[in-house]
Order: sequence, then structure tokens, then C-alpha cells
Amino acid sequence: MVTGKGGTGKTTVAAALALALAEEGKRTLLVEVEGRQGIAQLFETEALPYEERKIAVGPGGGEVYALAVDAEKALLDYLQMFYKLGGAGRALKRLGAIDFATTIAPGVRDVLLTGKVCEAVRRRTRAGGFVYDAVVMDAPPTGRITRFLGVNDQVAGLARVGPIHNQAQAVMRVLKSSETAVHLVTLLEEMPVQETVDGVAELRATGLPVGGVFVNMTRPAVLDRAAVRAAEESRTEIAKALSRAGLGGARRGGRAEQLIGPLLRQTHEHAERLALEGELRSEIAGLELPAYELELLAEGADLPGVYLLAGELREQLREQGVAR
Repeated sequence: MVTGKGGTGKTTVAAALALALAEEGKRTLLVEVEGRQGIAQLFETEALPYEERKIAVGPGGGEVYALAVDAEKALLDYLQMFYKLGGAGRALKRLGAIDFATTIAPGVRDVLLTGKVCEAVRRRTRAGGFVYDAVVMDAPPTGRITRFLGVNDQVAGLARVGPIHNQAQAVMRVLKSSETAVHLVTLLEEMPVQETVDGVAELRATGLPVGGVFVNMTRPAVLDRAAVRAAEESRTEIAKALSRAGLGGARRGGRAEQLIGPLLRQTHEHAERLALEGELRSEIAGLELPAYELELLAEGADLPGVYLLAGELREQLREQGVAR
């Protein structure tokens, strides 16, 4: 499961992870549960229906399928699976009862969404193997991920017996198993990192398995503080270089000389930014979790960019010896 503060690019990272895990001969399922159709937009395809559909081939040659889980349709599946209410379920939908249950009843929507994903995780082929080698969920934001994943525990406690209790228990067994990991996406900015630190603490407190931290949209270091000091001491040489480049005169008051001040201010800002990023990296390291860094996509999060990130991520996963 991939979560993160809004604006950190968690959907893009989830898509890149699904592609990276699609090694040759393997099959990955990428699931979204928020109804935003973000996966369809990334992969430049039509809106995803409530069915698993092949949308891509990973860099390693494996297949990537996608599913947009719809709570109302998941409830109809649930009614048919446990109560055999196929026709009656459709009648309830026409009467508006399904919409009522998935929007008003506390926690029902989250139970249905997680239940559908866990069903895909547990599903097996006729030969006995799992249908999917990996399932990646583009999960809700960090602020509500613990509540979203923990709702089945609450439901299991409320419904002591029966299919609802059994279903909730089965879902929690999957969510808390060693085969599951909740990954957090962040940026090298103070608020996203703080929300990541808080999210990890909440997940650990509830016994949910924390995976790694994906540091997204990183930028290369161009100048450090030593380079800034060297620039300060070389104002005349820099002015002459700018002049030779056709940017005006190097003497005092010349255009090239006037550019020195703004350029040095930018180098100072860059050096300060690097220092802050160093501190934030230390905070992330303090979580004692695997960390993966993904560069900022200059052209934005389009399909070629997602494949580029998947390639980077694939190499980092191999370096860290991660098999899933």
C-alpha cells in the first residue's frame, strides 16, 4: 500500500512501484480506492471500470493490471458472496439502499474497499498459485491511512460472529501479515516529512506493517556551501566570465557586474536548501526504514516519466535486496 501527504505524488509512485515489480513472467495488480481515476490518467487510458484490466507491460517484461474499486459494486459482490442476494441486491441498489449503506454507515465504505483488494491478494488460479504476484494499492493520504486500514478491526469487534466478522478478520490477517507493507511517500520539505514521521508512528502503534519511505521529486545538488564561499571570493573572475559570454561589461556598474549580486543570492538560497534537505534526510533515516529516492520529472508525471521512475526504483529495489 502506498500512502503520502497530498501533493507528494503517491499515485505516481504507486504506479512506478507496480511497474517495477512486474518482472518477466509476473503479474502485478495496481488498485485505486479513492474514485479519482488517477491511474487511468497516468497511463493515458479511458476511465477504469470495476474490473481488472491489463494496462501496461513493466520494464522487466511482466504484466500490470489495474482496478478502480467502487464501493457500491463491492457491496453488491459482498451481498452475493455471503448472502446470495444477486437479484435482491440489484433491487436494493435501485431503491437507493446500496448508496445509503456506502455513504452513511460508518466505516462500511472502507471495509468494502479493503475487502475487495484483499480478495485480489488471496485469489488463486486453478493450478493453486496466486493470480497476482504483487498487488499495489494507491491508498488514501497519510492523515487517514491508519483509520482506513484499521476499520476492519473495529467491525470485527462489533460483529462478534457471522460472515461480517469472518470477512473483517480475514482482511486484517492480510493487512497485518508479513506479505503486506505500507509505504509512505514524502518530499524533502518540512510538512511532508513531519507527516511521514507521524504516520509511521501511528502505523506502528496499531501493529500495521510499515514498508519503506519513498522520497519523491528530489533535485540534484548543484552547489554546496564551500562552492558558495568560493563564488563570494571570486566576484571579479565571475564578472569577467559573464562579460566574455556577452552579458555586458565586467567593470563596476557594468551589466555583468550587476548580475553578480542576484546570482550569489540564488547560490545562497540553494545552499540553504541543501542544508535543510540534509536535516530532513536525517529525520527520515531516524525512522530506520528502507528509503528510496526518485528524481523530479522535468516534464511532469506523464507515462514516459512513470516508466523512468519505475526503472530507477527497480534498480534501487535490487540494490536493497527487496524481492517484492
